[in-house]
Amino acid sequence: MKKWRMIIDVERCEDCNCCYMACKDEHCDNSFPGYSPGQPKHGHRWIEIFRKERGKGSLTDVFYLPVPCMHCNNPQCMTKAKNGAIKRRSDGIILIDPEKALGQKELVDACPYGAIYWNDEMNIPQKCTFCAHLINDKWKAPRCVQACPTGALRAVCVEDEEFREIIDKEGLAPYKPELGTDPNVFYKNLDRFTKAFIAASVAKRVDGISDCAEGAHVTLIKDGKKIGELITDNYGDFKFDGLEENSGAYTISIEADGFREKTMEVHLTESIYMGDIYL
Repeated sequence: MKKWRMIIDVERCEDCNCCYMACKDEHCDNSFPGYSPGQPKHGHRWIEIFRKERGKGSLTDVFYLPVPCMHCNNPQCMTKAKNGAIKRRSDGIILIDPEKALGQKELVDACPYGAIYWNDEMNIPQKCTFCAHLINDKWKAPRCVQACPTGALRAVCVEDEEFREIIDKEGLAPYKPELGTDPNVFYKNLDRFTKAFIAASVAKRVDGISDCAEGAHVTLIKDGKKIGELITDNYGDFKFDGLEENSGAYTISIEADGFREKTMEVHLTESIYMGDIYL
């Protein structure tokens, strides 16, 4: 059976909120019987966008993480719902039945991603429906995907085996896999948001004159083992990315022709820019 999946490229998201606005345009005050009542104008973000700033100074980057309902294969919300208030369709889309879910405010906290919202006026929980009403009308993607100007969001309807091939080919990963929800939303370049880097700018000083150390060889060592090598760019910059936050002690070794090797110890908690390192 083919199932709907969403692929989100963190590197392409620019926090323009076109996905959010398209969702509002489609669902605010628009009731789709059998799918969902109208979304309130305020308070609900059926696709939330989280922000992560890493580093500091001249080596700072910012990435954004759009988080809709994950339409999980093992949904915690459905497990905790009473009276069959939440159902999963054969195509993987998960919907909340507004009549059966009436008064079940606890379902808001049942989602570990924070993707379920409470409608005070209607006394019901609500969330992203993957625009199931449009999908049933032969649309090829929900409104958020349609509206994304950078192609950061993509929808596919494929068999499990084909999706596994896409995961392997594009290096996709789920957000917070430790939750065990088996989501149908996967991310490309997720490390940009969830992992850390060690970066610095290397300079050489000769006769009191400083200049960028282009072409210096930098080695990253942990627990006595070499885990990465880079060459500084024309500004003398290097950046080891994809490291685990709070991963402890590292050693940086820098070698350049005509200069003595320089080593430095770094304790990594979150992304760090070590500033200027002079040879």
